[in-house]
Amino acid sequence: MNDARTPAAKFDQYAEGYSSLVAESVRGSGESNEYFLEYKLGCLERLGLDPGAPLLDFGCGVGSLTRLLTRRFSTVHGYDPSVKSVEIARAQVPSASFYDQASNLEDDHYGAAILSCVLHHVPPGDRVGLLHTVRNKLRPGGKLVVFEHNPWNPLTRRAVAACPFDDDAVLLWPGEVCRLLEGAGFERVNLDYIVFFPRALSPLRPFEPRLRWLFLGAQTMTVGTRARG
Repeated sequence: MNDARTPAAKFDQYAEGYSSLVAESVRGSGESNEYFLEYKLGCLERLGLDPGAPLLDFGCGVGSLTRLLTRRFSTVHGYDPSVKSVEIARAQVPSASFYDQASNLEDDHYGAAILSCVLHHVPPGDRVGLLHTVRNKLRPGGKLVVFEHNPWNPLTRRAVAACPFDDDAVLLWPGEVCRLLEGAGFERVNLDYIVFFPRALSPLRPFEPRLRWLFLGAQTMTVGTRARG
């Protein structure tokens, strides 16, 4: 049984209401959570990841992003330590395979892995170890894509403060994410700022890919590559 103090046990408690809580936390943007999930999928498409290579959604929760990933990638696996979240994910996304034990994920297997707003729930001292775990699951040359909240953005901070399951969140400064990936052995680490305009300014959204250098994006996307050697 999960210790009540662990992240897994915490998200077991929130699994049933997870989607509603996320929707409420992002309501101020004028968008539903589906918009932000689609946005991430668009970012992944622009990276040119191989749609035929197996993809790992590490920290998949109830499978919200995993569901969209199955549209683009032929083989999608999800992992989360929250058993109840994985049960919901399996029901929502029957075309993906899900695991609640990281040890059951094959090493040197995945062409890419996604960590979507996971690291801020991981105690700072455990983050490099988690990234090492994910690195070992990637095949040489595989890419890790990390989406995280950007603490430079005041609207992001407000959304995090309003979300009950983010009460333990320790947000990562953008440069910190880069250093963590490099410390875990990833190469060619690159960071983009993403998600700039709320719905009221949606006509400006086509310009967002050109603003990836601007530190005020609501989130960050950091990409690293597992060395081939």
